[in-house]
Amino acid sequence: MYTDIPVSDLDLYSVDALHDPYPAYFALRALGPVVRLEKSDVLACARDAEVRHLLGDPITFSSASGVAMNDRMNSLMKGSTLVSDPPEHDAQRKILGRPLDTAALRALSDRVRSEAHRLVDRVCAKGKIEAVTEFAQHLPLTIVSELVGLPDDGKDRMLAWASAGFDALGPIDDRTAGAFKIVEQLFAFNQQQLSRSRLKPGGWADRLFEAVDNGELRPEQCTAMLQDYIGPSLDTTISATASAIWLFTNNPEQWDLLRANPRLISNAINEVVRIESPVQGFTRFLTKDVEMGGFSLAQGARILALYGSANRDERKWDNPDRLDIERRSQDQLGFGHGVHRCVGANLARLEISALLEALVRRVRRFTLIDSKRAVNSVIRGWESLTIVLET
Repeated sequence: MYTDIPVSDLDLYSVDALHDPYPAYFALRALGPVVRLEKSDVLACARDAEVRHLLGDPITFSSASGVAMNDRMNSLMKGSTLVSDPPEHDAQRKILGRPLDTAALRALSDRVRSEAHRLVDRVCAKGKIEAVTEFAQHLPLTIVSELVGLPDDGKDRMLAWASAGFDALGPIDDRTAGAFKIVEQLFAFNQQQLSRSRLKPGGWADRLFEAVDNGELRPEQCTAMLQDYIGPSLDTTISATASAIWLFTNNPEQWDLLRANPRLISNAINEVVRIESPVQGFTRFLTKDVEMGGFSLAQGARILALYGSANRDERKWDNPDRLDIERRSQDQLGFGHGVHRCVGANLARLEISALLEALVRRVRRFTLIDSKRAVNSVIRGWESLTIVLET
């Protein structure tokens, strides 16, 4: 057994690293199965095997003490489904997932696909678009935000709240300080302005209050769980959609393959999420002494599970930096793994597949004009992507 955990001075939260984290991830994987990040004073798992193991054992690697890199955000998120462990997590997730179960998504499918086709008709008519605001954000902001059912003054701020909520999960620095100013608006809105009378009847948020009526939730849990609808329902899907456009722009042979065989759409989504994971990583809290990868880890350690690195681990994936929509990538970790696997993953798949189904019928080629990466501590995405669509 190794006696000393390797140490790295890499800063995964610098602007340069957030723009392109993959060289740093490669270096961490080469150092070992567990590495101590000196700058952040946390342990990090960058390889697939350890990240998968960590996510599969929620009792040893707990979420209840928070999944952020800082205590302030972990405290604010108390009571949400993301910051909970079984068995409480299982009960909360069951309630949270009711609007997202198979029957609910089947009923929503026609509406999503119709809206996707209308959107593709509009962007194809324009020819040149900004693919983040004019395309990737459309379904989450027009359909999902309505389904959540916040009043208009809350719905209009969901995108800013969601982005800041993920940004505030990073280590304390100037960026997270700015994010907290926006996050505090969300918590103030939930605590002070959000009453059941202001919610859309039958919306996802309203159904949390129904769970309180039925004795399934405590009132304070209902307020906390609203976070689970506001953030993950938007940014992750927007990020994955924009990344799909960018990847197919840069890999035209893969777009040709998808157009020739649209049955690959589901697999293509897995591959997009693998190679450009929307969520790059969350932390866990170690509840007992444990051995991992030949190292002894002490109770009380905070461990960063790097999904974005695990999904490019050369020990797991052949030629991991290459987009290959025929790759068997259904077990990628971009939607998480285990009990905390993204509860909205199937909704995200529905939205992205509807868009790709419409695009393959209309678009021969994407041409990149200009792009700018978004800078966020957790979400890997785009601030802007100017694209020309050739039909």
